Amino acid sequence: MTPPTWDPLQYLRHADHRTRPFHDLLARVGPLPHEPAPRIADLGCGAGNATAVLAERWPDAHVTGYDNSPRMLERARTTHAGPRLDFTEADAATWTPTETYDLIVSNALLQWVPGHTARFPHWLDALTPGGTLAFQVPGNFGAPSHMLMRELAESPRWHGRIGGLLRHEDAVHSPAAYLEHLTAPGRTVDVWETTYLHLLQGEDPVLDWVKGTGLRPLIDALTDDPEARDAFLIEYRDRLRTAYPTGPHGTVFPFRRIFAVARTAG
Repeated sequence: MTPPTWDPLQYLRHADHRTRPFHDLLARVGPLPHEPAPRIADLGCGAGNATAVLAERWPDAHVTGYDNSPRMLERARTTHAGPRLDFTEADAATWTPTETYDLIVSNALLQWVPGHTARFPHWLDALTPGGTLAFQVPGNFGAPSHMLMRELAESPRWHGRIGGLLRHEDAVHSPAAYLEHLTAPGRTVDVWETTYLHLLQGEDPVLDWVKGTGLRPLIDALTDDPEARDAFLIEYRDRLRTAYPTGPHGTVFPFRRIFAVARTAG
């Protein structure tokens, strides 16, 4: 899969909602082996806003954010880099640590990495004794936001231009499958799922949300034809308005996420 072109400003428009699952993930991460100064990797750091949360929780840690988007890394370095917080280009599909970490964490990245469970042994082997691998992924590929996107992309009008570009529900695994992949003797594993009911504000907020994430491959594919891109967005917008009607307090956007925390033996 060709990585999408990321727009940091668009992505950060819903930063509070997007970061909340990361806080919930970290709430299940216990003490790290080398506290108060652990070594931490944030895999798929994006614009660095979640990486900064790690630096706040462990202010004496050495934290490195890894991402394969130059635009996201530029934003992260400009906004968050410091003496103990740095950012490096790397692709999660091939990243094999060359040093040990007390915590390897990933927030809403692995759905973009086909076969990502095959990377788990490499990352778990890079943990210090008692270290932790923690991640969360969206589990909403069966939600109207994604199903409507796929249906429209595969419709007769659009199939020739953008058919086959989008991920399906097999982009992530079930909680039970992640538990199976991570469980091993001496390892403590916690896997769960949560559906958030985000109350979004503004005009067409669900469209605005997916413009920062799931819609990126289609936007990239139509970038050389603004008229076609706008026509697709209008048609998709109209379908979203029916699926996610605006209520008296905003637009409710249910969003399922899957979490996993695996702690190695100390």
